[in-house]
Amino acid sequence: MDLFSKMTGYGYGEVHVRRDEGSGLAAIIAIHDTRLGPSLGGCRFIHYADEGSAFTDALRLARGMTYKAAITGLDLGGGKSVIMRPKGEFDRVKLFEDFGRFIDNLGGRYITAEDSGTATADMDVIRTKTKSVTGVSKDKGGSGDPSPFTALGVRRGIEAAVKHKLGRASLDGVHVTVQGVGHVGYYLCKELFALGARLTVCDVDAARTARVADEFKATVVGTDAILDVAADVFAPCALGAGINDQTIPRLAVKIVAGAANNVLAEPRHGDALRAKGIAYAPDYAINAGGLCNVAEEIKGYDEAKVRARVMGIYDTILTVLERADRDDVSPHIIADRMAEERLARAAR
Repeated sequence: MDLFSKMTGYGYGEVHVRRDEGSGLAAIIAIHDTRLGPSLGGCRFIHYADEGSAFTDALRLARGMTYKAAITGLDLGGGKSVIMRPKGEFDRVKLFEDFGRFIDNLGGRYITAEDSGTATADMDVIRTKTKSVTGVSKDKGGSGDPSPFTALGVRRGIEAAVKHKLGRASLDGVHVTVQGVGHVGYYLCKELFALGARLTVCDVDAARTARVADEFKATVVGTDAILDVAADVFAPCALGAGINDQTIPRLAVKIVAGAANNVLAEPRHGDALRAKGIAYAPDYAINAGGLCNVAEEIKGYDEAKVRARVMGIYDTILTVLERADRDDVSPHIIADRMAEERLARAAR
């Protein structure tokens, strides 16, 4: 792959790479922008088809973190890390110890957190080698799993989108399809159910869907069939690029609003949603609750402050959708403008 061309296309920045034969670590840290502060973003630990896919994922995710911090009003830059999960046996503790050393060598320019494939226990291991980590256990001075706050923010964003698009002041009786009920998806279902929403869900893990069906009276469908379900809201909470040329024609909803990062395969897919009459809550604006939570650890954790900021995601999404209608453009364009306006002010 042409790495420098990709970096230019995403507005970079710097990319750091480390390999350790002993632990099997093959890691990439992408630092997109630090105008607002040190870069903060989670560590993704999954299998990748090839190195090019891992680099692209890191670049896209880190750029999203820059915009997420900017639009949410946080004094942080955007960064992300990916670790290519070893195919064979490996020592998980040793691998994350090595990763912690890698982060520490960057001198505070990048701060890590949880993401797909990592958990609080991994952050605790990293913490033994560097202070540049958030999301560590509460008994170690951290805030624990950020998933509940991510879910709270997505719920607030859905409320705003439902108000704007459907003219409804509550979620009572609103039908939401949730694609992926892992950590964030589970807590999102909990939030929605508590407010009276009707749920249809899917996941590759049958135990997860069984739990949600039992606790929140959700209807379970197949991972492909979820796209064809007629509903008010589609909430993608799995991996990215789920809104694309193949899926958009199948959607039978009025709103797309979920926790997945980089949910648009390409920016033009945001325009395709708008052309179909679907309101889109931009991913990095609606799923910023987890970032709000871990960011608070940096200066001393105050849960009340976190909750207040996360609740404000309602106003952010409502503003984005209102400006999009006013300017007759897609919401993802407005969200980018709002983030870029703040970044431009910081650069002066």
